[in-house]
Amino acid sequence: MAEHFTLRLADSHMLAPTVRHLAFERADGQPLAFIPGQFLQIHFNYDDGTPTKRSYSVATVGDGSSPVTRIEIAVSYVDGGAATKLLSELELGGTIEASGPYGRFCLQDSDTHPRYLLLATGTGVTPYRAMLPQFAKLLAKGDREVVLLYGARNETELLYNEEFEAFAQAHPGFTFHGCLSRQPRELPRINDRAGHVQGVLAELAPTAARDIAYLCGNPNMVDGAFNALKEFGLPIPQIRREKYISSR
Repeated sequence: MAEHFTLRLADSHMLAPTVRHLAFERADGQPLAFIPGQFLQIHFNYDDGTPTKRSYSVATVGDGSSPVTRIEIAVSYVDGGAATKLLSELELGGTIEASGPYGRFCLQDSDTHPRYLLLATGTGVTPYRAMLPQFAKLLAKGDREVVLLYGARNETELLYNEEFEAFAQAHPGFTFHGCLSRQPRELPRINDRAGHVQGVLAELAPTAARDIAYLCGNPNMVDGAFNALKEFGLPIPQIRREKYISSR
């Protein structure tokens, strides 16, 4: 059930030139119970006093079985954005109002297909970071496979890249493809791909019998990948979607 609470900034750092990782703790000292894939809403007022809110997926790595004391999000900077101004100027110890968790972009017990296809762009990769412990448990069974296709213009925009690559090395069955549309890495990885994530799907040859797909990020990517997956024969219930729209 969603709660309203005050968050205090405990730590932050830049993930990319225009993306900031923020780590909060609840001001009341209570942990947050959430299911990986869910999001929080940050509440604030415009300069004219009009109330508004923005949604951010919880990026905290957790297995969903126990509450967390550290609440992490990734924030993309939007020129002239009210939320950008608020969160970019927030100093350590500063507070914001929030509510949550919300959302159903979560792994389901009914997902019994052998392979998970995870597609993301930008901060749309944060739900998958939170899901890593869940994927570790699934992969330990030995009969599952997880493929993450993460789209960015260049390597500086591959958020949490080192964490996903380390996870892939430690967990056979997990494959991470950095899909770079503008510029390859200075030191390319064997699993890197050129172009957009939806264009790499053909290489994976999705099938209805094998795959369950999760799409998160830019609406153009989500719509393009959704249509491509349907053409490969995946029924709509096997395609989970979450669109990220930058708001001012």
